[in-house]
Parts: sequence; structure tokens; C-alpha cells
Amino acid sequence: MGNCLLSKSSKGPLPIETIFSFPSPLPSWNNSDGGFANGIIDLGGLEICQVSTFTKVWATLQGGQDDLGATFFKPSQIPNGFFILGYYSQPNNKPLYGRVLVARDATNENILAKPLDFTLIWSSQNSSVKQNGNGYFWLPISPDGYKTLGLAVTETADKPSVDEFRCVRDDFSDNAETDSSIWTNDKDGISILTLRPSIPGVQASGVLIGTFLLQTNNGAPNVSTLACLKNNNSNFGKYMPNLTQIDTLMQNFSPWIYLHPKEMYLPSSVNWFFKNGALLYQKDNQNPIQIESNGSNLPQGSSSDGLYWIDLPTNSSQNDMIKKGDLNSAEVYLQVKPLFGATYTDIPIWVFYPFNGPARAKVEFLTISLGKIGEHLGDWEHLTLRVSNFNGELLRVYFAEHSGGTWFDASQLDFEGGNKPVAFASLHGHAFYSKPGLVLQGDSELGVGIRNDSDKGQKLDVGKIFQVVSADYLGVNEPAWLNYMREWGPKISYDTTKEIEKVLKILPKGLRKRLENVLKSLPDEVFGEVGPTGPKAKSSWISDEK
Repeated sequence: MGNCLLSKSSKGPLPIETIFSFPSPLPSWNNSDGGFANGIIDLGGLEICQVSTFTKVWATLQGGQDDLGATFFKPSQIPNGFFILGYYSQPNNKPLYGRVLVARDATNENILAKPLDFTLIWSSQNSSVKQNGNGYFWLPISPDGYKTLGLAVTETADKPSVDEFRCVRDDFSDNAETDSSIWTNDKDGISILTLRPSIPGVQASGVLIGTFLLQTNNGAPNVSTLACLKNNNSNFGKYMPNLTQIDTLMQNFSPWIYLHPKEMYLPSSVNWFFKNGALLYQKDNQNPIQIESNGSNLPQGSSSDGLYWIDLPTNSSQNDMIKKGDLNSAEVYLQVKPLFGATYTDIPIWVFYPFNGPARAKVEFLTISLGKIGEHLGDWEHLTLRVSNFNGELLRVYFAEHSGGTWFDASQLDFEGGNKPVAFASLHGHAFYSKPGLVLQGDSELGVGIRNDSDKGQKLDVGKIFQVVSADYLGVNEPAWLNYMREWGPKISYDTTKEIEKVLKILPKGLRKRLENVLKSLPDEVFGEVGPTGPKAKSSWISDEK
């Protein structure tokens, strides 16, 4: 790793000086079939493996996330016959948990080629940024018919060696796009950004390498300068986990979900919801039908066209009982899907709540109910586990939060019960967060917005209550309710404008306008005007998370 990096306050080493490790031993895998967690993936003649050992080259100590800078690494301990495609970089505000791909040609058909030369695209030599030595950033120049996949970094002005670096033949490359920021230096007009395949769907063949792009404030070099890899192996399922391996993953990495101690709208199984009286309504038909407990009489396929929707019975006591859910019956539902050319496995974990409770607003020191705003039937929420198909290790977790969400690296998570990440479901709205507390949806500086409160209450141990409901590559039989593509709740029957006016009337004039402005800026999803659709109707079902 090199010399220790001190934080700007000199109170101790930066977080990146710690190499992340899981609290408990990782699962061992049977690799006799050469498939999942075998260490090497064949892209159709080009073999790749994942390297997580590095030599530190250069570090900056300011700018970027938490103003702590970033560190740049050269892959090390590379297996025999494999070559570097690009270097790795990470912000300094979290423990080191890096992965970058290296490659070798298994065919001797010139899939890989040495770069012709390196071009210096930026140096920190004349920069005023706080840094550990000097950094020189180099762009490999690819031969005709080949693509460059990443940059190199040195601590001197001497060019890197072309012998240890490789470019890839055009037919094994795919388009890349920038993803998230690693580091920015406004004084020098420099941005360091992660790269990912520009099309990240379950059928897409682009492979995430783990490299980065340096851009100056004039946009050079452009993202089109670099590419990602392409999986030309048509058998995506070969390196995906089988059902036994999925079970092992869930026993090791399935989250513990904590509900808020005051939560009154609990999750349930879908079957419990149907069995206890959920009704299917059809447009222009006044006679709803009872839904079978397995959803077998729900209309299949099509789209959310307003012809059908689910609602509760008119009996008020039964209605109230269903809204409260049933924790004892609760299940979670897994989709298992390939991503980034089947080098990763994503496992979305879907939780069903019969009812989403009313929203609450924070207006400076006041907390007020928003009446019926936020209420809707049929609330689907999810977390997503991202696992490496090279070694079966948990890499990241996605926490869905209303109309968006946040990815967290495993190094940023809290774990309990071994290697089980902890998630917190917010009060009434059931959005997922990685930490307990208050998240304000609105203007946090003014202290005005929709409250998302989470804390440790009752717990869902996902590893004990999961069902795999979809894994196309395994031919899993999907339940009928999963292919119901219409709304899981009715369109609301109240006037949202009037509901907002009721809330605003009780506030002092000075606070009234602040809340009104925040409410106008919130997405329609917060107001729950139309019942939500089920998991398979979400865009993330066949693509990456937003």
C-alpha cells in the first residue's frame, strides 16, 4: 500500500488506509464445474479475472468526497499470463475495497495488443492541491482496430511500460459512459469519474472493468476515448449462481431489515393479502372479484392501461385489518439476474406492504401530519444485492428510496449476525436506508420537507423468509401475481390540493410558503395518486437500478 496517508486534520490515517474485510468468514464454493465463483470468466476467447490487490501510486489529500481527496492504484499480484487494462482509483473517505479486471488472450488470435505509446494528459506537478508526491496521468494509444480501456498513473514523468498494459480488439469492446465522481479539483479543472457500460441491461454484453476517466474542464479527453469490455460468450448463465448457490449467498449476505418501532403498516405475504379479501376491479364493471390466494385469476401481461386495479373490500373492519399487514406471514421475493455481461449477479429483494401510510412533514421545529397525502394501497419496496461472479463476494447494496435510491459499497455498510447488512425501513413510507435517523425529502438546509424516520423496531431476517420468484437463466416458474402488470391499488379519490391547503392553514404564515414550495417540488410518487405497479413493471427489472 505504500506510505501512510494522514487526514487534513492530521488526527490519524485516512479511511482508505484500512483494507475492508467482512466481519465473518466468506463462503467457500464448489468450482468443479468452472462456473460461478470460479475466479475466471471467459468472454468468448478473452479470459478475465478480478484483481483486488494494489500498489499505491499517488494520492491527493483534498477535494472530492468529504474533501479528503482520492488515491490511485496500480493492480498488483496479477495472475500469470494476464495483463493490466487500466488502473484503479477510489475516494479517500472510505476503506479500500477495490476491484479491477485484468485479461489474457486464450486463443492466440490477437484479441489483446500492446499500446503503441502513452500520451501524458495531466500532471499534478504544478498543482496547488495537497498531495502525496506528484501524479502523472497517461492515456495508452491503441493500435488500429483496438480500443483503450483505462488510464495509467505514475509518480514520475517517465512513461509506463507498454509491456504490462493491453488494449482490446474492437469486437471485444463496447461503449462506456461516466458513472460517479471519484475526485474533483476545481482549481485545476480536473474531474476523475468511474466508467461503466453505456447499456447496463440484463441482456446487455458490456462488462464493467473498474477503471476511471480523467477529464479536464474543456471535456478532454472525451468518454469515447475509453471503452469497456464486451462479453461475446452467448451462454450468460454459465457463470451465474445455481439455486443451491443462491441459497448460500442469501444465508451469508441477506439483510436484516428493521421496521420503525412505531410502524403500524406492516409487510405481509402476497398470498395473505389476497386470501384476506383483496379484490380485482375492472373498468366499467361494478362487480369486483375475489383474487385467488396464488393470484391465478389475475390478468397476465400487457401494461398498466387502467383497465384493472386492486382494491380493498368495502367492509371497514376488514379493510383496516388488511392495511395493517401481517408480519408473521411476511415473505420477500427475489429476482436473480445477470448484469454487466453476466460478470455480476444482482438480487433485488422485494418486500410487499398492503398499505403505505400517511406522510408527515417537518417544518423547522414542527412535525405535522399531511392527512391522506402519501397513502396508497399495495406498496412494493426493495433492496438489491450485487455479487461478483468471479468469487461470490457481496460488493454493493442498493437501497430504494421512493422514486430513486442509493448504492453503498460493502465497506460502507453496517453488519449484524455475521455478514448480513442492516437496512432500515422508514415509518409509513417504507423507503430503505442504511442508517437509522431522519432523512428529509425537501430542503434540509431550511429544515422543511417530508420526514423519513427510521429506527430499530421489529426485524425481518430476509434469509429465513425469501422465495426465488424469477431467474430467467434457471427457468424458474414465476407466480401468476408477478405477471400482473396493472396497478396494485386504486387511483385516489380525494383532492390533493385541498389536502395540502388543510395542512398549510394550521401553519404560521412565515412557514406556510416554505412548506408549499417544498411540496410542489416533490415527485408525484410521494402523493400516491395512482396505485403502484408490481416489481416486474419497474424499469430496473430488466436494467440497472437508477
